[in-house]
Amino acid sequence: MAVRTRITLLFTLLVVAILTLVCASVYYFSYTNRIKDIQTRLVNRAITTGRLLSQRGVFDEALIRKIDASTSMAMQDKVIEAYDRSNRLIYWYSDNLADTLRTDGNVLARARKSNDRIYFTQQRKDAIAINFSDDNASFIIVAAAYDEAGNEKLRHLRLVLSLSFVGGILISVIGGYLFSISLLHPIKRIADEVNDISARNLTRRIRPARADAKDEWYYLSDTLNQLLNRLQESFEIQGRFIANASHELSTPLTSISSQLEVALQRVRTVEEYRKVIQSVYQDARQLSKLTQTLLEFARASGTAGGLEIDLLRIDEVLLRLPAEIKKASPLYTVTLDFDRLPEAEEALLVFGNEDLLFTAIRNIVSNACKYSDDHHAVVRLVVNGTEILIAVEDKGRGIGEEEWEKIFQPFYRSDDGVAVPGFGLGLSLARRILLLHKGFIGVRSVLGEGSVFTITLPSAAKL
Repeated sequence: MAVRTRITLLFTLLVVAILTLVCASVYYFSYTNRIKDIQTRLVNRAITTGRLLSQRGVFDEALIRKIDASTSMAMQDKVIEAYDRSNRLIYWYSDNLADTLRTDGNVLARARKSNDRIYFTQQRKDAIAINFSDDNASFIIVAAAYDEAGNEKLRHLRLVLSLSFVGGILISVIGGYLFSISLLHPIKRIADEVNDISARNLTRRIRPARADAKDEWYYLSDTLNQLLNRLQESFEIQGRFIANASHELSTPLTSISSQLEVALQRVRTVEEYRKVIQSVYQDARQLSKLTQTLLEFARASGTAGGLEIDLLRIDEVLLRLPAEIKKASPLYTVTLDFDRLPEAEEALLVFGNEDLLFTAIRNIVSNACKYSDDHHAVVRLVVNGTEILIAVEDKGRGIGEEEWEKIFQPFYRSDDGVAVPGFGLGLSLARRILLLHKGFIGVRSVLGEGSVFTITLPSAAKL
């Protein structure tokens, strides 16, 4: 069933329920008011007749009948009866001589026992029986009549309510259909615009119906536009990554091919061949290193579900840094600052993959040594509540604030760093690995003074 139809049906059912409740309530209270009104008038008529009957020395039956006949009441077919204690009829009056009541003995008995009015209906008449008693007499008075005015008002009310009910349903169906069209129009417009957006025109965005109306449709459009922004950014990063990776891979391959081609053009001496092989070997090592980095980058680009996660002590991971950094270059040195470690060893535990975490931290420390004038980095470990903070400081040339976010993009290298060997993947790889471990990395730097990279990891106690 279409959403538009469901909205129309739900709207119609809601209106029908409200109309039913309102119409039923109006009719019910009108009906009960008519009953109360006719009861009051019948009781008054019965009490009046009872008072007249109790004074038989003043009023005889003929006179009482004349009084009943001359009494004006907005009712038809009045009948008044009086019964003594033996349920014997002692008085009777009727507007129509052929019209009589067939009062049940149970009604008389109930009226005598309860000393209260007993309401009942007979054919189309409303009737009431009361136990009348004073100093002169005691008997049961039964008064009945057809409430023409009250029933006519109820018939008219039923007609008005029925027409209102049917008209309300028709209006609700039409109104619900128009309401559903108005409600779903922004969704259809958004869906049409999304259908027109593809990978070739990701720059297009969804126009909000009204920029000044911060409603749900604006929120939906804004959310989809933010999603498109992220997709466009991802596509652009992917495109730059493929282009840069292709360039970085093709450079050593072209160099290797060119050197081998030149070397094979004529017979050379052993020393010349040695130089060619040495140069090819350097290019092959660079290609191998780049390939290994790309493999690690691809591994870190996945999800944490496929990683081997263990409980690690982060200080033990950091203790491996000095020796590993020394292997990269004899000029690189690292100082570990563990002066502010907590007494509880459990605060140093993290959940993660040791190889990937060490790779991320090593890349950051290696960059700090590489771009620092003294090739020295300081690594500080601090536990702050449920977070583990690792700060990597250097005394290098610094990074401009406009490049703080760019340096984490794949293959991005600042103008000052072009002369330093590298591929521009270390920081990007480190950020991806830390994201897999629910951590993040930030940088603060001052040109000419150095940089501080801060790694934040959740403690195992938090998880």
